[in-house]
Amino acid sequence: MNSHSIKMMVIAMLLSLTINAQKTEDNLWKSGRPDGHAPISVMGDHYHSKGDVMFSYRFMRMNMENLLQGTSEITNAQAHNKGYMVTPLTMPMNMHMLGVMYGISNRFTLVAMAMYIENEMDLQMRIPTGMTREFSTSSAGFGDVKIGVLYKILNKKSQSLHAQLNLSIPTGKINAEDVTPMSAPNAIQLPYPMQIGSGTFDSDLAITYLGQTELVSWGSQLKSTLRFGENNDTYVLGNRYGLNTWFAYKTSEWLSFSARLEGLVVESIDGVNPSLNPMMVTTADTKNSGGKYVNSGLGFNILIPNGTLKGVRFGFEYAYPIYQNPNGIQLKQQETLTFGVQYSL
Repeated sequence: MNSHSIKMMVIAMLLSLTINAQKTEDNLWKSGRPDGHAPISVMGDHYHSKGDVMFSYRFMRMNMENLLQGTSEITNAQAHNKGYMVTPLTMPMNMHMLGVMYGISNRFTLVAMAMYIENEMDLQMRIPTGMTREFSTSSAGFGDVKIGVLYKILNKKSQSLHAQLNLSIPTGKINAEDVTPMSAPNAIQLPYPMQIGSGTFDSDLAITYLGQTELVSWGSQLKSTLRFGENNDTYVLGNRYGLNTWFAYKTSEWLSFSARLEGLVVESIDGVNPSLNPMMVTTADTKNSGGKYVNSGLGFNILIPNGTLKGVRFGFEYAYPIYQNPNGIQLKQQETLTFGVQYSL
């Protein structure tokens, strides 16, 4: 075989390897599209390659208003007639979330998240004359810090599967106080929903499946939050089990629209905080915690493909519950708005 033939064979082999590599690359699930990330409300939806870094900021506003007993609406007067002196009217909550993801290898991605939470609650108090009086309480502070790891199980045929393990460190306070008409001028400890943290070490376990075609993507995430031990106030928040499924359509290289459906089961609080009187207010009674929910969401993702802001993502989602069955008497969940920006290096 002469040198010319050898050169031709080498060139043919290189071309073959290049074509096969291109086919393999084209066959992978890709995150570098507007729909390559899940709706902005979904956490831990994607992983990163070795050396990649992503910073994120999310703002979530959740509103609750009116009372439910199971699936039926009840009035505050009906709740008072069950022996509660105070009942809630509304509860808006704001949450600011800062996150970072770092690919330590092509298989493992480290994640960390910190959050700042602001709670407000308007309440109605029954007074002996038969009249009612309204007042408000509030709490704010840094919540529990989460650190964890994502593990890529597979990525082929435009489909991906990865697992997630997070540890939640109880840095958020569970002794938030405020002044009420019954305690004035002194502040007293606020009920469970107004506290900032869980007070326990918790774990998030999740597995996420992703798929995509040229214009469409979809995903599903099975996730649980498990609590360990009890906190310093002798109670533990309920475990959470959720299934999130979403579908997205890429309208261009920079824009996609999404629809999401979530089923969520939240267990009741276990134990009792001895500082709280369960008949004073419905939110201090652990029977009024946990429940079953189905939530829906509509949103969009924007990915800037070029220019000085290349790689920056913006996300928005409007979520609304379509089924609620809380345990006992609880505020009815209303809309949740989530905004976010993500930047990858």
